[in-house]
Amino acid sequence: MSTFTVKDGTEIYYKDWGNGQPIVFHHGWPLSSDDWDAQMMFFLKQGYRVIAHDRRGHGRSGQSSEGNNMETYASDIAELTAALDLKDAIHVGHSTGGGEVIRYAAKYGKGRVAKAVIISAVTPIMILNESNPEGVPLSVFDEIRQGTAFNRAQYFYDFPIPFYGWNREGQTVQEGIKHNWWRQGMMGSVLAHHDGIKAFSESDFTEDLKSLDIPVLVLHGEDDQIVPYAQAPRAAKLLKNGKLISYPGFPHGMPTTEAETINNDILSFIK
Repeated sequence: MSTFTVKDGTEIYYKDWGNGQPIVFHHGWPLSSDDWDAQMMFFLKQGYRVIAHDRRGHGRSGQSSEGNNMETYASDIAELTAALDLKDAIHVGHSTGGGEVIRYAAKYGKGRVAKAVIISAVTPIMILNESNPEGVPLSVFDEIRQGTAFNRAQYFYDFPIPFYGWNREGQTVQEGIKHNWWRQGMMGSVLAHHDGIKAFSESDFTEDLKSLDIPVLVLHGEDDQIVPYAQAPRAAKLLKNGKLISYPGFPHGMPTTEAETINNDILSFIK
């Protein structure tokens, strides 16, 4: 099992397969690197070196009581990519991982990051406030906090339904995917998952987005029930070199349920 210890002593688990230009995958809340199976296999077969980590407090990484915030998430990635000496890398992030990619690239990525892809991302900011009148009310995140902290097993069993859009007419629950989502979530730390809600909902990536010169692909499903679609055009507009692709009817978890489409659009962008 490959692990790397960051400066505060937390062990970060990661997978590192293949050779060629590196692609680094950043997973969403409350999952793990296993959520990238469909992408890891696809891009490995395309000749890329594929790397994915379990964020601190998630999956097989250490369950630290501190550092469950976006600044530390990005710092952990900076330490890992430096240890692996990754250059000319492509960073791909889903949901919370999209925010992690943007913060890392803006703060630490100069000279190391070639391109970025953010999918169903929490950028530029999710929460409703004076500067974000179209945001999601705090009460929604408080409900997620309550369910996660005190009823996690059942809450995580139910959460994949809107995550993958299975509550829409004509959709059928894919039981294996649902159970795999639950498995990944329950591997992590309840404290990290609880604290991570603030990280993904209240972190403001506006200045990070504005500062980036690299090409960034923004992918978002128009039927995303977790991170509203309106986030995507706002993020793309802030980027100097951004490209937006939207997908009618696609859900938040589209890298899994719509892997063929997502993988090919990423491949076209990075080639």
